[in-house]
Amino acid sequence: MSKIAIVTGASRGLGRNTALSIARRGGDVILTYQRRADEAAAVVAEIEAMGRKAIALQLDSGDVAGFGPFAARVRQALREGWQRETFDHLVNNAGHGDYALIDQTTEAQFDSLVNVHFKGVFFLTQALLPLLADGGRIVNVSSGLTRVSYPGYAAYAAVKGAVEVLSVYMAKEFGVRGIAVNSVAPGAIETDFGGGAVRDDAELNRAFAAMTALGRVGLPDDIGPMIASLLSEDNRWVNAQRIEVSGGQAI
Repeated sequence: MSKIAIVTGASRGLGRNTALSIARRGGDVILTYQRRADEAAAVVAEIEAMGRKAIALQLDSGDVAGFGPFAARVRQALREGWQRETFDHLVNNAGHGDYALIDQTTEAQFDSLVNVHFKGVFFLTQALLPLLADGGRIVNVSSGLTRVSYPGYAAYAAVKGAVEVLSVYMAKEFGVRGIAVNSVAPGAIETDFGGGAVRDDAELNRAFAAMTALGRVGLPDDIGPMIASLLSEDNRWVNAQRIEVSGGQAI
């Protein structure tokens, strides 16, 4: 029986690459998107072209009130598409970048980052936990910026740091059900995340490349396959870890 993964924010960027990487390893995917249904449908089509099953469900990862109805849609999708009551893997990836120096950060920016990257991860996992199979796995996407600092990323890095602590507590509490939980911390990646800053700003790209041992910034293909591998039985004994995937950034 194939494994089923939920990947949030999988219509683009790292989420998209992760969903496709899971499918390439033989998994099925329930992916979420916030606004771009067309992009999500394209990812579903790519996965189906591999001979795997996939569906896309709309989700605002910062709206806790919507998590209960979302869990109900997941339950229905599992019954109708897979004749199952549970899924196997949860990848909490959805997020956005909102960067500003500390003295210029607004409360609205701060609250948005907390709601999506921390509060959303906490309560979405809580809502989906009854549907997550015993022996399943959770990956929470963090950031290399929890280990090293870069001006303008304080609020973003702080909420990602909270997710890393949360991941350890999840591993402790969910271990009784055989559920392993880890956080994956990418370094600077060329995507449209944060307005495509690392991808499109040549100066920023060079700055991060210069501080990386392998001499470049990352690509989605550097991250998605690693997450898919972490979900596999090959890594069943990896638990409660922060795994940085940065090419050796700032070492």
